[in-house]
Amino acid sequence: MKKSLYMVSAIVLIAGLGGAALIYLTTDDYSDNVGYEIIDGQAYPINPEDSKTYMHDMEIYGGKANVIADEFMRWFDGLWHGKGLAYTVAFFAIFISLILVLYASRLLSGTGKKENSRPETG
Repeated sequence: MKKSLYMVSAIVLIAGLGGAALIYLTTDDYSDNVGYEIIDGQAYPINPEDSKTYMHDMEIYGGKANVIADEFMRWFDGLWHGKGLAYTVAFFAIFISLILVLYASRLLSGTGKKENSRPETG
């Protein structure tokens, strides 16, 4: 059982990190532009947090809490797109692999076994 847990842990780690590398190499950074600004014939994307009008409207509608919630939601949404997804997949692969290794080592050390609680007679 211990060897199979170590094997599964290695497979999860290799597959997860390989998948994360593949995602990282094949995707672009995720952005949620609200528009473009043209300067000298070049188009530059405008992120919502860079737009004073957007930030002002957010604060008017919901106060500072709305601005903070919007920043959090943009960060969380970024975890599931583009290169951020690669980091998320790598983190989960390492985390799950570590949990499996710790569980297997606990089985190995015997601390996971139940003790027989019979009192000694004598």
